[in-house]
Amino acid sequence: MSSDQAAVSEVTPVQLAVVESVAPHLRHNPYDSYEVLRAAGPFVPGPHDTQLVTGYAQAQAILLDPHWSHAEEPDLLHGDSDVELPGSFLWMEPPDHTRLRGLVGKAFTARTVTGLTERAHTLVEDLLTRILAAGEVDLLEALAYPLPLTLICELLGVPPEAHEQVRLMSAGIARGLDPDLLLSPDELAARTTAVHEFTAFFGDLVRQRREAPRADLISALVQAEEAGVRLTHSELIGTLLILVVAGHETTVNLIGNGVLALIRNPDQFERLRADPELAGPAVDEVLRYDAPVHLTTRTAHAEITVAGRTFAPGDAVIVMMAAANRDPAAFADPDRFDIGRYTPGRKTERHLSFGLGLHYCLGAPLARLEMREVLHAIACRVGRLTLLEEPPYRPNVVVRGMSELRVRVEGL
Repeated sequence: MSSDQAAVSEVTPVQLAVVESVAPHLRHNPYDSYEVLRAAGPFVPGPHDTQLVTGYAQAQAILLDPHWSHAEEPDLLHGDSDVELPGSFLWMEPPDHTRLRGLVGKAFTARTVTGLTERAHTLVEDLLTRILAAGEVDLLEALAYPLPLTLICELLGVPPEAHEQVRLMSAGIARGLDPDLLLSPDELAARTTAVHEFTAFFGDLVRQRREAPRADLISALVQAEEAGVRLTHSELIGTLLILVVAGHETTVNLIGNGVLALIRNPDQFERLRADPELAGPAVDEVLRYDAPVHLTTRTAHAEITVAGRTFAPGDAVIVMMAAANRDPAAFADPDRFDIGRYTPGRKTERHLSFGLGLHYCLGAPLARLEMREVLHAIACRVGRLTLLEEPPYRPNVVVRGMSELRVRVEGL
């Protein structure tokens, strides 16, 4: 036996599952690897001296505990990078996190999102009319990209002619959120370019809104104030970066994953068609079943014991939220797509796809609105969905999704 063969033979199934859980050629199905990792115990050694957390109870406990910090993620995943991702409240802890989230929350209110309902409905109806006329489309290009991209750009105040530019910058940054060790030199360079372009583009918009405010979110963020303190220019750019990427890239994947789940589970599609009001609960089931964001990190800021294991200050974990969402200890028949799982009165654990605690996703209401409108429109207007070919997946690990979804869409 050669030394290479011996090295391969010494790899355990759990070690192999760690590698396969992030392997580009297995992005279409990381869930088999997640199952192996869950079965191995509450904590599995991961990269950068981290522990992987795949169980629901442990993931929930860590996300809810403020003694676990999110602030170290840039250094943990991008420590060797020569470009700084603009800072935002996403990677901060109190008191800065409290200050910034409070300022952003004043501009990004539930009332603002509710006010987008009619616009979201109109956009979905128009896009679906075009899709039905075409018959066969790439659903990502025809629906999943234009809906959230248009809404977040209109909300921010990005001119229509620049929407595609924002999409390209967003894609480069979303790929760059993956750990640097998983990125090629070309991908690292593309992230650097995207960050610089984003900073310049939105920096110009911020300066324009300081001079001449408009009725848009950038103006509201510029003017937002809490106890006499405003967002600095750097904080503004970092916040806009997160709003764009989280408010666009993740929802693209949410829509794509939801439509694919309906195609592969025709009984659930028929159930939705029979009762379009199930669109609301179905959003949460899509989020649980095939989450757009698969992982996040936390670093202990105190001595903390979870599931019998004690972590010292500075110890880091990678919380595999998408794995926890399919933990059979928390969810009955977790690998089954059930659009009624979250109907009112039916007891089930909440999914972790929007996070928990301090860092619960600020854009969750907008994502829910967009996905609900999509599912409701499909239920009311589409008679048949057919997958034309198995969809290819992008290599992204953190923000996971397809690169194409070719389908035939037939009306009623």
